[in-house]
Formats: sequence, structure tokens, C-alpha cells
Amino acid sequence: MYRYDDFDELDDLENLPRVKNMAPPRGDQGKKFNPNHKPKVDLEQIAAGLEAQRDDMHVYPFTYDASRHERMWITASLGAFYEMHWFSDVLRLVRGGKEASVYQCAVSDVSPVKARYLAAKIYRPRMFRNLRKDHLYREGREELDIDGNIIRNHGMQHAMAKRTEYGQQLLHTSWIGYELQALQALHAAGADVPQPFASGDNAILMTYLGGDESAAPTLNTVELTASEARPLFQRLLHNVEIMLAHGLVHGDLSAYNVLYWEGEVTLIDFPQVISPRFNSNAYRIFERDLTRLCEYFNRQGVRSDPRRLASRLWSVNHYRRGPEVDLRLLDAEDERDRKYWERQKRE
Repeated sequence: MYRYDDFDELDDLENLPRVKNMAPPRGDQGKKFNPNHKPKVDLEQIAAGLEAQRDDMHVYPFTYDASRHERMWITASLGAFYEMHWFSDVLRLVRGGKEASVYQCAVSDVSPVKARYLAAKIYRPRMFRNLRKDHLYREGREELDIDGNIIRNHGMQHAMAKRTEYGQQLLHTSWIGYELQALQALHAAGADVPQPFASGDNAILMTYLGGDESAAPTLNTVELTASEARPLFQRLLHNVEIMLAHGLVHGDLSAYNVLYWEGEVTLIDFPQVISPRFNSNAYRIFERDLTRLCEYFNRQGVRSDPRRLASRLWSVNHYRRGPEVDLRLLDAEDERDRKYWERQKRE
């Protein structure tokens, strides 16, 4: 698990997140709701005296025992949501990594969320700046702002093209915008994805899956019998069909990006979604998604042919195939990609 103590760059901390809400919270203090509201917490003050003030109820308190740097990052990314009463406490880290971390948060009494908990996904400052082969996923995608609108400003486009510091921040927000849009569209379509509640420059609030003390595990950590696995496999294929019907390919689908809870599955992690129509590598990325998914279910006793499945689903939705094989798509350091390429050569 990635430790925030190891951050070598917290250069985005001075940019407090702006928040976009899908459903405005109901406050009990008669204050007018302002979606551009920023938390009153001063980050420099936190940096100077955080340890001494950690129990001070006026300084964004939460139960989770975070390191100093992680506490700063949580405060900066979720402070606006906290002040607008979306949640009352950050309870624990449920999923951490170099790309993003997800926290279990207690829902406040006046939050519009009708549940005990919500999940807050906070993105690492430079996660997408270092993404390998990001051009393969960006192909055919317009850059989005925090509100999901296409960026048409020439100055902003120039900054992104030149990868200036400002341009990097815009690109970072665009990746998050695509995850938000995908979640909104797929949830409305009845897919098994978390419901997004609100978003900011660096975080999305969404459905929490799990119990009081532990979150739902990822499917790759779960062993199933063939009778248990078979209906789940069919359910995931149904979700894949929903995605294709709405012009989306996950781009990183595997048992690592599926949650399992109480006999049901939920797909997660959508920032790299691509268009099956406008990305020339879409079919091979799609086939790789199905291959990785099928590999897990093959181990659970459910046999399948991912290449045949991919071909059938692609044809049913009337999409054209791209290049037969794009070597740039594969990562030589990824064992799953190496196995995939070996199969391609044999066949």
C-alpha cells in the first residue's frame, strides 16, 4: 500500500478543490448553498501546527489516524464536502495505492445521501501525469473541465498541449471528469457501478460498499465455487454490454476493478474509459479487458473464450475493429500483458 509519508510532491495542496454537486445537501443553518464554496481551513496553518491541533474540533477533525501528509491531503481534497455536510467523519482508508485512495466516511445527519456511509475517492496529485501510454486512452477523447464540459479555450488547450504546470492540472481534472461522466451514465442505465454524489477537482463522493468495519473486497481476492461464479460472470458480461451500448469501453477491466459484496459485483475505476468509435485501439483494449476478466473466472471453474466473446459483443453493437495488434498497447512489465501477447503469437 502506498504511504502518504512517502509523497515527494504535494505541490497541488495550495489549490483547494472546487466542488460540483449532483444533489445539493440540506443544511440546517439557513445558509445559501454555494457550489464554489471553499473550506475555511488554512493549509499553511495546518502544515505549521497540525500535530498540536489534531484534536481541536475546529480543525477538520476525523477519526481516521492519518499521517501528517495524508491528513493534509484529505483536508484539502474533502474540506469543502465536509463544510457542506456531505459527511461528518472520515473513518478509515479502505483502498490505497499510487493512483488514488478511497476512504469510508460517515454520512452526516443533513446529508442527502440515504445511507450510513459514503466512499470518498481522492486522486493522487500526479497519478495521471505518469500514466504509461496515456495517449492510447486519450485518443478520440475531448478534454473536460470539472463540470464535464469540453474545454474549448485556446489558452487552456495550448497549456495542455505543452504540458505546462497549469496544463497538467487541467489534464488531471479531465481524467477525473471522465470517471464522473462514466459513473453517471452507467448508474442511470442500471449498470452495477457506484452512484456518484458529488465531485471536486481532486475527489468524487460515491456509494460505499461494505460493512461497518470492513469494505467490500476486490474480486481477485475472492475464491468462488463454479456455481457461485457462473451467475456473476454473466452479470459482468451484462455490464460490459451496457457499457458498449453507451459508447464506453472500461479500459482496465479485471477482477482487480470489481468489488464483491453479499453475492453481488460492482465495477469500479473508470478514469481511462475510451470510445469504441473514436479510438483506433478500442477493440484490442476491449479484448484485453475481457481476457483479464475471463482469466479470473476460468480459475473459478467457468470456462469461456474471451476472443470469441469480444468479437460477438463488438459485432452486436456494430462497432468497427481497429488494428489487429498494437504493440504499444501492451506493457512488457505486466505479466498479464505478456501472457496475452504470447497467446496472440500462438494463434
